[in-house]
Amino acid sequence: MFSYELALGLSWVTLIMVAGSFRIRDIVDSQAGWLWHWNAIRQLPAFAVFLIAATAEVNRTPFDLPEAETELVAGFHTEYSSMRFALLQMAEYINMITASAVGANLFLGGWHFGIPGVPSSPIWFIGKMLAFLFFFIWLRGTVPRFRYDQLMHFGWKVLVPVAMAWIFVAAALVLWRQS
Repeated sequence: MFSYELALGLSWVTLIMVAGSFRIRDIVDSQAGWLWHWNAIRQLPAFAVFLIAATAEVNRTPFDLPEAETELVAGFHTEYSSMRFALLQMAEYINMITASAVGANLFLGGWHFGIPGVPSSPIWFIGKMLAFLFFFIWLRGTVPRFRYDQLMHFGWKVLVPVAMAWIFVAAALVLWRQS
């Protein structure tokens, strides 16, 4: 799991460089205005790395190797019941909601709608969070799981180098824009 946490953190570095601040409010405000100001569009490689790494971080298919519920007769479902099972399920979905909230703020403009003149509202933020949640749930039903070797290869040899390369490109663009 460490390889995906590293890629997840590296996907945020360019957002911080472009916004010029670590504060989430400043990153959201840097995306105000038109839809193409969102970091999901301006920083598409970072957004792709974030989506993949966040999916791995919340242990959703195709990265649900710790559970392996499709191979182990429903995985932890056979070991736990009643309240213990409910707590495990709630923890999994709270983790998904947290990743969705972070993604909506950092990449989809947070509470801004994306069209000037439309007032900012928590409703837009909740809608963007629901879009992320729909993505996570949809992915579970449509994509098969990876093997461990494929997972490690993809994390270390694809995601981390893509995130690092995009950091260098974004840093060059920020320096070019300042000069």
